[in-house]
Amino acid sequence: MPEPAHLALLVAACLVPVAVALALWRTTARRRAVLVTLKAATASTPSPSRSRDRRAQRRRPLVAALDRGIDAVAQLAHRLSPPGYVEGVQRRLTLAGHDAKVDLSRFLAARLATVALVPVAFVLVRVSPVPRLDQLLIFLVLAFLLLLGPEAFLNRRVGARQEQIRRDLPAIVELLMISTEAGLGFDQALGMAHARVPGPLSDELSRLLGEVRMGAPRTSALEALDRRTDVSELRSFIMALVQAETFGVSIGSILRSQAEEVRVAQRQHVQELAQKAPVKMLFPLVFCVLPALFIVVVGPAAIEIYRTIIK
Repeated sequence: MPEPAHLALLVAACLVPVAVALALWRTTARRRAVLVTLKAATASTPSPSRSRDRRAQRRRPLVAALDRGIDAVAQLAHRLSPPGYVEGVQRRLTLAGHDAKVDLSRFLAARLATVALVPVAFVLVRVSPVPRLDQLLIFLVLAFLLLLGPEAFLNRRVGARQEQIRRDLPAIVELLMISTEAGLGFDQALGMAHARVPGPLSDELSRLLGEVRMGAPRTSALEALDRRTDVSELRSFIMALVQAETFGVSIGSILRSQAEEVRVAQRQHVQELAQKAPVKMLFPLVFCVLPALFIVVVGPAAIEIYRTIIK
């Protein structure tokens, strides 16, 4: 068996079984739904909605058992984690928009499972008929993916959500400014922004509005919004709103000045990303492009020198 096949087999055995099971479950669910719909259309059988309800009732004990197993594994991972790790994970999950307790339990359970798969990967690599050096390289790649993959995935989710909030902020601030200048109150303007500009920032504003309507002070709700997002541009906007709420300044003038400042901050952020692009391109340029170019340019000359002078 060739070496790429061994590598694919090891990766599938260590990383992909859960994804394959989920895909098979979804395919089976779709086929069952299609069969139920066809039976309901051609014969006097219960409606698909009733069939789905019955299947959901049959799956409830299995789902409950799965949740209990995830909670048990998460508690074990919590006891084995170093001090401060669980708090850091909870903080990043909150920034990623998953601040529920079940999200923390699932991540800790998945993290413990990936760590436990490292010895399994070592055994699979060791018993494979791959050369010794290739075994070492394959095991290092698999261990790197298993140990750092969940952390990198979570950090990427946090960065993507913060970037989406940063992109939506100017449009939402301008919409709030226009709505308040047109005569709407700030709460009604928040509801308008939530309906017109969908996204993570809109969802956070809707949560802010719900907390205010439930009786929480607006300043406390704004500070909680800052803790859930951790975006510098949004933090300055929230600080301006808190100051306006504290000192009784007109909200319309604050929104107009903040709309201009947010646009300037967004332009500066784009310029910063443009200046970082050459540095990020340096690694693939040096290690991928230049060696190939060097081989194409110097290779024929080196062959001719070897044939005519050395040989």
